[in-house]
Amino acid sequence: METINTFDAFKELGIDYGYEEDLNDVLRKEFSRMKGVIYLDHAAATLYPESAVKEYYLDISRNVYGNPHSHNSSSRLTHDTIERVRYRVLRHFNADPEEYSVVFTSGSTAALKLVAESFPWRAESESKSASHFCYLTDNHTSVVGIRALASDRGAVILPVALQDVENRAGDECISEGVACLTPHLFCYPAQSNFSGRKYPLDHVKAIQARQLYPACGHPGRWFVLLDAASYVSCSPLNLQDCPADFIPISFYKMFGFPTGLGALLVSKDAASILKKTYFGGGTAAAYLSGEDYYVQAANISDRFEDGTVSFLEIVALNHSFEALYRITGGMTNIQRHTFGLARYTYMLLSSLRHGNGRPAARIYTEGQFESPSTQGAVLNFNLIDCHGKIIGYSQVDRMAALYNIHVRTGCFCNTGACQSYLGISNRQMRTNLQAGHVCGDAIDLVDGHPTGSVRASFGYMSTFEDCQRLLSFIAECFVEKPVTVDRDRLQTLKATAASESCRESLPVTNCETKMLCVGKKQKLAAASLEGFKGIKSSSCEEPYTLTNIYIYPIKSCGAFEVSDWPVGSRGLLYDRGWMVVNGNGVCLSQKREPRLCLIRPEVHLPSNTLLLQATGMEGIAVPLEGTAGANYPECQSKVCGDRVETVDCGDEVATWLTEFLGQPCRLIRQNPNFTRDKKQRPGRAATSTSLSLVNEAQYLMINRASVEHIRDLMRSRMDGSEGDQLLDTENVVRRFRANLVIAGVEPFEEDNWSHLFVGNTRFTVGGRCGRCQMVGVDQDTGSKTREPLMSLSSFRSGKVTFGVYLTHHLPNGSTSAGPLSVGSLVHADVHSPAGHHP
Repeated sequence: METINTFDAFKELGIDYGYEEDLNDVLRKEFSRMKGVIYLDHAAATLYPESAVKEYYLDISRNVYGNPHSHNSSSRLTHDTIERVRYRVLRHFNADPEEYSVVFTSGSTAALKLVAESFPWRAESESKSASHFCYLTDNHTSVVGIRALASDRGAVILPVALQDVENRAGDECISEGVACLTPHLFCYPAQSNFSGRKYPLDHVKAIQARQLYPACGHPGRWFVLLDAASYVSCSPLNLQDCPADFIPISFYKMFGFPTGLGALLVSKDAASILKKTYFGGGTAAAYLSGEDYYVQAANISDRFEDGTVSFLEIVALNHSFEALYRITGGMTNIQRHTFGLARYTYMLLSSLRHGNGRPAARIYTEGQFESPSTQGAVLNFNLIDCHGKIIGYSQVDRMAALYNIHVRTGCFCNTGACQSYLGISNRQMRTNLQAGHVCGDAIDLVDGHPTGSVRASFGYMSTFEDCQRLLSFIAECFVEKPVTVDRDRLQTLKATAASESCRESLPVTNCETKMLCVGKKQKLAAASLEGFKGIKSSSCEEPYTLTNIYIYPIKSCGAFEVSDWPVGSRGLLYDRGWMVVNGNGVCLSQKREPRLCLIRPEVHLPSNTLLLQATGMEGIAVPLEGTAGANYPECQSKVCGDRVETVDCGDEVATWLTEFLGQPCRLIRQNPNFTRDKKQRPGRAATSTSLSLVNEAQYLMINRASVEHIRDLMRSRMDGSEGDQLLDTENVVRRFRANLVIAGVEPFEEDNWSHLFVGNTRFTVGGRCGRCQMVGVDQDTGSKTREPLMSLSSFRSGKVTFGVYLTHHLPNGSTSAGPLSVGSLVHADVHSPAGHHP
């Protein structure tokens, strides 16, 4: 059957695509590391071409770059190179060096902070009016954050929407009369980092001329800060046309490399009013240490760049410019290419329908991607299920990871736009905080309402295949079959595209046409769409059985199955007492290094050793206790955001791990003298539970009845592409990496338990275990599959969970309890309605 998610259909839209050199050749030469990766997070950070890094390496290998504040030959080389790069930055933005200066910073946020601290805010007095700090509510956090400093210095804070700026201009215009020199600052983004909406650049001159609100209603001199960090990643900015006073940028959004380098482009006229208080190395023309005497440097860049700039990163910037222009020919070509991809994705996604005709996505945009002058290469959306309910962005993110698709989720450091597009009131924002949701977390729904969204953004090396894979992923995982498109809507959007490109439009298939090449996936069973809400725990008072005990001595490595095992103060004795870290000291997990599961640790209590084994390697042993000492240095690490004190286990085992995993690694263990307390969830009573190097809780328990239910659902979904081994119950059990496995009666009855006894040992249920793509790692082979997360995601409504966390409290003064044994009876208590977990 004919499909429309094809390159031929894409080309028929008349969309500009690619550059002079074949894009596939560019990808092979410059981005070979991205093979199999669908990277759609360019608004956060784009990708660097390999040639830029290679040329940079050759440059710093052949030349000696010294501190630019010295006067020897190597320092002069650095100074001259920096000045050349400054000029290149100005040329890129068509800024006259006689009118603008480039002040290098650590990023756009640092550039904004520089303006906030240096702007001459004026408090109201009898003879002078107060300064105004005005900003669009659709602004990055780093812009809104200026208000705290401005308010502290007496400025009036005035957040506005674009319609206020444009519609209230004629109503509140006040003539200046006597010249007023009160300085005001108006901030707006050239492009919203949330939605990709582009704001009118001609507003720069209009605000400066006091032709728009609020400048028209408040006499004084109005300066404009144009936040260009998002805009300049894929669009040309001409400062001759929009001569903003302050323009902060981040170079990693433009080039991918170097990171940690940004700039403030500042007009020399505006720079003259900035009042800098602190002075650092290189910023003073003269000063006295014994009295309050200081003369600032005459050169604007010298005046505001405290200390020595990151000169090697500035050298790298030169090579990034070279690569960008060589590959693409310039920003105009990049804008055409990236906007075409974004428009195409918008057209298909906004037309996508479930089998029952309901829309599959809600897209947050002001227009319909008519023109690159009003919309950037950013697509912000939430997916909607066939019943019209929002699918949480965390669930989308987890599923995307199975397809190696990289997107951004959340509110993107832009609360104003998030509230506006998602309809979240100020009161609801506070309620969400009380429910435990903070910026950057995974709480995607509160009472069924979204707290954020999904953002796909394109870069100059993005391809049609990236769009195709994203759309196919959405259709396969989140759209009720048969997948259809809205014929009328697609026709309208294509007519708009045709009017823009003046080319022949794409033939429209009818509304019943299958949209995407997603294989022979069948409609899910009705039970899977209803979730687990109908399951009841009717037999929990009957005795159950503990069938398996697993400990994982090394975090993210293979399981060690036992029949009897002691209970310690942090959980099962020696469970996740060690972890593997990379050469930078960062904990490795199977998400990034699935071969960790092939390392089989065994704990030998009589000999006080931990034995590591792996295929093709001789076994190696490390002591269970007594590793702290002069030969094993202590170090600091982090686990799930918690600081933990650890002890290095020595060079011998580090060499063993490095050889097996093919990257520099070390084995560290939790310091026996360090206590890590369990995180407290909002609304939960405080406890004093100690943890090992686990993510969340001392124990994780799963129910075989639940495993078999998911296994059966997988069987109903599968088309044979992932093999019969995946349907084996024991294989699925091992993927969920539980400590305790019980033989229950009904699937997911454990979700409603509050306490349970295993033998004579009492446990408290601490909530459900959220699941991610790691359950797709086959613990026997290290290979990755999309199941069981796909079936689990389709089955669960809301957060994707499987298994429950358990906590055990030892008697006061005790460091261990009696052992747990396979075959022990399990008795459970059900939550009362008031204590039911949402």
